[in-house]
Amino acid sequence: MYKEERRSSGLIYSGVYNSNSGVNNLNQFIQAEKITKDINPTYGSIQKLFSRNTDLIALCEDRVIRIQANKDAIFNADGNPQLIASTNVLGQTMPFSGDYGISKNPESFAVDNYRAYFTDKQRSAVLRLSKDGLTPISDYGMSDWFGDNLKNYPKLVGSFDKDKASYDLTLREANITFNHPPYTLSYSEDVKGWTSFKSYIPEQGVSMANDYYTFQGGYIYKHHDEDIDR
Repeated sequence: MYKEERRSSGLIYSGVYNSNSGVNNLNQFIQAEKITKDINPTYGSIQKLFSRNTDLIALCEDRVIRIQANKDAIFNADGNPQLIASTNVLGQTMPFSGDYGISKNPESFAVDNYRAYFTDKQRSAVLRLSKDGLTPISDYGMSDWFGDNLKNYPKLVGSFDKDKASYDLTLREANITFNHPPYTLSYSEDVKGWTSFKSYIPEQGVSMANDYYTFQGGYIYKHHDEDIDR
C-alpha cells in the first residue's frame, strides 16, 4: 500500500545528467543510495532554492541555510571549517547568522550577481543576502513603515531593475480589489537606502539584456525607454 508523504523540509535528488557523455538519469531515484537531505524542521518549510556558485541556498520560513554542494566541511577545534572534496551531492547545512527567513513569500526573492533580496513578513523585515551574510535593509530608514505595512499584504513581489540597479518591492493583495492601497518602492545599493515610491504596481518584473520589464493584466511594459518622453 502506498501513501503520499509531503516532506516540506527535505530535499531529494535524482541521478546525474551529462550531455557530453549522453548520460541522463534524471528519472532515476535509487533508494539504495543516499538521495535525500533533511533540514531541521524547526526552520519551517523550504519556500525557495537558489544555486549560488557551488552552494545551494535554501530559504525556509524561519531561517536561511547554505548547503554545501559536492563537498563537505571538516571543522577545526576553533570552529572554523575547512572544505574537502566529497562524493556527497549535498553536504553540511550551515544556517546564516540572524533569525530571519522568507516566511511564505518566495515571490519577493530577486537576485543581482552575488546579492539576493527578499522579505520576511513574520518579522517585518526586508533582507539582503550577500558575501557578508544577512542584512535587514528595511532598517535603513524604513523599519517603522515596513513594520506597519508588510503584514497587511499577502503578495510581496520582488524584482531587480538592472538598468537602475535597484531592488523593486511591490506590496499588493492577491486580487485586484484592494482593501489596502498597493505600493511599489525601490532600494538602491548606491545610496544604501530606499530611494522612491513608484507609480506602477506590477504582477511581476524581470531584467533582460540590461532592460527592465514588468507585467500587468497580460501586458508587458518596458521601462526607461529613451524613445518615450515620459
